[in-house]
Amino acid sequence: MTEEAEIREIANQHAGMDGALMPILHAVQDRFGYLPPPTTAAVADVLNVSKADVHGVVTFYDDFRTKPGGQHKIRVCRSEACQAVGGEQLAEHALKRLGIGFHQTTPDGRYSLDPVYCLGNCACSPAIMIDDTVHGRVTPERFDELVD
Repeated sequence: MTEEAEIREIANQHAGMDGALMPILHAVQDRFGYLPPPTTAAVADVLNVSKADVHGVVTFYDDFRTKPGGQHKIRVCRSEACQAVGGEQLAEHALKRLGIGFHQTTPDGRYSLDPVYCLGNCACSPAIMIDDTVHGRVTPERFDELVD
């Protein structure tokens, strides 16, 4: 089955839901790890909406990737609570340590780095999430330990 056929199958499975676009995009990303190039046109066709509508949603939400991500997804909290206790320095350290910017993946494909605007761990700021695990009170040194 082609990539486009799989995307259409996923879209058709969710098309009857109210507000189906977001669940479809999440399901496609869960399947492929990102939203492959045929996603916008295929989903727009199945839902009978414009490609611009789909593209607008894909580019508005930080959770959607249009390129493959790394093996591990690192999210650095950029909220005010984290910034107040060293989050800005932590973010700068993460960017420097990994040698990439936000929304990028390391050249070896090991890590993707994304900002997030609250992990719900404000009492233990600054916080990061690696894959599905939240870590609190992260210093630059602890960041290095977690990444290593």
